[in-house]
Amino acid sequence: MSLKNFAFKVLDTDNYARLGIIETHRGNINTPAFMPVGTQATVKACKIEDIKKTGSEIILGNTYHLMIRPGVERIKRVGGLHKFMNCELPILTDSGGFQVMSLSKLNKIDREKGAIFNSHIDGKKFYLSPEESIRIQLGLNSDILMIMDECPKKSNDYNLIKNSMNLSLHWAERSKKAFGNNPHKAIFGIIQGGLFDDLRIKSLKELIKINFDGYALGGLAVGESQTEMFSVLDGIKDQLPKDKPHYLMGVGTPSDILGAVKRGIDMFDCVLPTRSGRTGLAFTWEGRVNIKNNKYQNDDSPLDENCKNFNLNKYSKNYLNHLFNTNEILGSTLLTLHNLNFYQELMTLIRENIKNGTFDQFYDKFKDKL
Repeated sequence: MSLKNFAFKVLDTDNYARLGIIETHRGNINTPAFMPVGTQATVKACKIEDIKKTGSEIILGNTYHLMIRPGVERIKRVGGLHKFMNCELPILTDSGGFQVMSLSKLNKIDREKGAIFNSHIDGKKFYLSPEESIRIQLGLNSDILMIMDECPKKSNDYNLIKNSMNLSLHWAERSKKAFGNNPHKAIFGIIQGGLFDDLRIKSLKELIKINFDGYALGGLAVGESQTEMFSVLDGIKDQLPKDKPHYLMGVGTPSDILGAVKRGIDMFDCVLPTRSGRTGLAFTWEGRVNIKNNKYQNDDSPLDENCKNFNLNKYSKNYLNHLFNTNEILGSTLLTLHNLNFYQELMTLIRENIKNGTFDQFYDKFKDKL
């Protein structure tokens, strides 16, 4: 059986908002899409079968964490991440650059050697070059790979951000060369440049010359405000290639997603729905609910009485409050599934409203409420 080539099609637009489909040999992904984060080959507190039932069509794995534990060779031996974690869905792997910046102890950046860092687990030294990042991702056998980039912390230092962007471009060329030619997989470039429009546009234009299968915006989940993030998207939305997917990395809240879709973004990932689910915060169509709050001890209504999936509407706020206040594991599972289900309901309605030409009205109705 021949494998299906990676492809992307825009099916409809509503101003800048785009309805599309990504085709992979593991299945199609309707866009705009939200990818649950499976950092360590698992979406925390959930079985993969339940992730599929939420409507999720792709998940994300993390190169940095998986290279440290359990190590790429252990995953490669069984054929890659899909077999290792019993996942039939397409998988996107990030390159590890963000985690090197945010997690590792004593990291050092070398233009030719890449990132030299000590593991946040046991202090062991690692070298992560663009070539090594791609080798690891190919060993993980993911369907969409990300280039190795440097993801600097938020800074108003123009020269620092410019130098970092130039380094990322150098690594982008090396990443693409290491990836080679594989029509059944995709490799995405990552646009850097901080909050500076001219650097973002230069980064994008240079990446287009290298020719990637999709273009991601990195460095926008590092402490900037929503207004600053939207300003960056406004500054680059007319330059993004119309025939390639646009991916906003590490974002975000429901209102972040609505605003980014309005500016032409097709793909999202964020730990927020799963992390919040484990700490007692639920996302609902009426806004956020902190289920640990004492007022829910007397509330026998469900988080969403219309949610039939997993019979989540059978569990009362009173009961969920009890689970979290007694540290019962079931609470984390139920709220994580609730949040992922809510996010996928949001994406489904976004797609329907783009198709119907009513996205702006949908945006106006929910941007503040959510």
